Amino acid sequence: MSGTRSATARRGSRTAAARRSPARRPAPRRRPAAKRGSRGAPAGSWRSWLPLGLVGLVVLGVVALVRSLEDPDPVQLTGSCTVAGTDLTLTSEQASSAATIAAVGRARGLPERAIVIALATAQQESTLRNLDYGDRDSLGLFQQRPSQGWGTPEQVTDPVYAAGKFYDGLVRVRNWESLRLTDAAQRVQRSGYPEAYQQHATMAEQLTAALTAAEPGRLTCTYEPRAPGGRLSQRTTAVAAAVERELGAATTERFGAVEVDPAAGWPGVTWAVAHAERLGLRSVSFAGSEWTTGGGWTPSDAGADAVRLELSR
Repeated sequence: MSGTRSATARRGSRTAAARRSPARRPAPRRRPAAKRGSRGAPAGSWRSWLPLGLVGLVVLGVVALVRSLEDPDPVQLTGSCTVAGTDLTLTSEQASSAATIAAVGRARGLPERAIVIALATAQQESTLRNLDYGDRDSLGLFQQRPSQGWGTPEQVTDPVYAAGKFYDGLVRVRNWESLRLTDAAQRVQRSGYPEAYQQHATMAEQLTAALTAAEPGRLTCTYEPRAPGGRLSQRTTAVAAAVERELGAATTERFGAVEVDPAAGWPGVTWAVAHAERLGLRSVSFAGSEWTTGGGWTPSDAGADAVRLELSR
């Protein structure tokens, strides 16, 4: 009996199991719906980074434009300049460097003696060229060393900044105006050749007289005009920015020209002539005189209400 019951029980259990519904398989998981606006681009794909890339390009473009307006793109200067009544001849690069040094000194209200010392110093240190090399980490017009606290490499190779730092040091020298030129310069520069600056005294005096003269024609520059690059409106804005930064004079932009506050006077006119090749100017006119790339200084009907700088086209 026990065997019969066991067999019957086993058959009953199999019948009950057969009647049960088969086990369900788990439903497949669905992918989450793509977020609106993503168009189904998977995370990390190039499409998801495209908007950020476009924003980056726009930012870089704006930065480049601002920098170009503050400081025009460097060009290879090939012209030359002469100082009337002397045998002094400079390259366009040297003349523009000297004009900037003089302009910074005038803007600070310093006497001509300070400009003479600064020009003689820059002539000894770099031959009035904005060098990107030097002894150890010395750089720029005055061969100032970033490691010695003069500023960053970018700053000391900015002629306006470099000239300002030199004048900062000069005016702290006790009785600098009455010292020998080389002694005053040495107190600022601390060079290994303390007497070297004196040999450039005459050159610096002649150049200072020309750059600060209250009359036209003391400095004449010539260069071979070349096809200008970039939009005329942007180049005009760049010239205006350079004038305001170095001369501290108000400007008005015209079509292909910049008009400068007449308070800049003849020193401002001479500054513009010295920078003509770098800024791409074809003429500078003021108060009955005009300088052009091909003709030098000539009489003109220019008024005294503004210094007018005409750009090459």
